[in-house]
Amino acid sequence: MFGAIARRYDLANHILSCGFDFHWRKCAADIVTSWSPKKIVDLATGTGDLAIAIQHALPNAQIVAVDFSEEMLAIARSKGLQETVVADALALPFPDRSFDCVTIGFGLRNMEDWSAALREMSRVVNSRGHLLILEFSLPRLSILRAVYRFYLHRVLPFFGSVLTRKKSAYDYLGVSIEEFSGGEALLRLMEANGFRDAAAEPLTGGIVTIYTATKID
Repeated sequence: MFGAIARRYDLANHILSCGFDFHWRKCAADIVTSWSPKKIVDLATGTGDLAIAIQHALPNAQIVAVDFSEEMLAIARSKGLQETVVADALALPFPDRSFDCVTIGFGLRNMEDWSAALREMSRVVNSRGHLLILEFSLPRLSILRAVYRFYLHRVLPFFGSVLTRKKSAYDYLGVSIEEFSGGEALLRLMEANGFRDAAAEPLTGGIVTIYTATKID
C-alpha cells in the first residue's frame, strides 16, 4: 500500500494536512535539536521528511533513515538522505545502544506490535538517549473531535483518492488513527518498555501529538 502511493505521498500529505505537516516536523526537529544527539535513527522514515527536517537543524549529526518500503526510501534518497536502510522496525539490524536518539513520525500506529516496537527502539538507543514519536491523535475537545472525525472519514479519503488514486490507503488512515492507543495509554506503554519520563505535547488542537521519553539506564 505504501509503495503504491510513494510517488504522490508528499503532495498528498502537504495538501491533506493544509500544510501543517511542515510545522509538526519543525516542532519535532526543534525538540531533537535540544537534546544535541550525534547519531540518530529515524524509523518508518517514508520519504524522509522528518529525517530531513532534523538534518537541517543538526547538520553535523549522523542520521540513519529506516523504512520497510524501498519505493519510499528511493524518494528519500532522491531528496538528499544519504544513509537509508530497508528494515522492519520490529527487528532492526543494529547492535544494542547504537544511537543517541530514535525518532518516528506517523509510523508507530502502523506497526503490528507497539510494545515490541518500543522495546526494539529501547534496545538500539544508548543509556540516557531519547525517543521522539510524532503521531496522529484525536482532539480532546468534543466539538473539534467531531469535526475532525468527519474530515478523517468523509473528506480525507475522497481527496486522498483523487491525489493518489488509492482510496483504500486513506480509508486505512482514518481507521488506524481511531484504533491507535495514544495519550496516557501510550505514555504508560513507553514507560513499560524501556523508557522513563514519558511526556506528551499536543499540536494543532490535538490532531497530532509529540511524545518524548528518555531511555532507562
